[in-house]
Amino acid sequence: MPHDDELHFTEVPFWFDPLCPWAWVTSRWLLEVEKVRPVRADWRIMSLAYLNLVQREGKGLSTEYRALMESAWGSVRVCAAAAEHAGPQILGPLYTAIGTRLHNQRRRNDPTVIPEALAETNLPTALAAAATSTDYDQRIITSHHEAFDEVGLAVGTPVLRVANTALFGPVLRQALRGEAAGKLWDGMVLLAQTDGFYELKRSRSRDVKPLFE
Repeated sequence: MPHDDELHFTEVPFWFDPLCPWAWVTSRWLLEVEKVRPVRADWRIMSLAYLNLVQREGKGLSTEYRALMESAWGSVRVCAAAAEHAGPQILGPLYTAIGTRLHNQRRRNDPTVIPEALAETNLPTALAAAATSTDYDQRIITSHHEAFDEVGLAVGTPVLRVANTALFGPVLRQALRGEAAGKLWDGMVLLAQTDGFYELKRSRSRDVKPLFE
């Protein structure tokens, strides 16, 4: 059997905001795809705050959601600071550490989430101060535009680039496992390679929530 370094893997850019529960589920699916297909996630950051408050100018946002978006800058700024400190390869482990606490453990309002996640990934806990700093915003915005200049502003996160095509989704209620994850990936590749394909969607009701493990 060949070693991993002897195989050819397709890099899959995946733009995430740590706050988004739907992106979290999709990210866990992509990690499952890595086990059954020759692909590797290339984790990149986007910002729901920048998308909704700046690009969309806050139009149509409720007071509650606007407040959530203002707070959303925090975790993605920490990710940007971590990438500058340790390189972009830290984004995957740090996203897992943050997302597990925010989503699986349902600690969305716990101020210890970020310091714990930084410690788990052997990063200085002092990087938590980046949450309230604008020093890394340009890094976030540059990465954000790499996805949204192509995929457009009518979508959110997750955004993946599949077969050289940026796509929103797949939006999943729960992560698929094993070959089921691989088959969905195969379908994504087929769609991305179809000339003229733009959109495939069904609406979800408000009571449909993502399921975490």
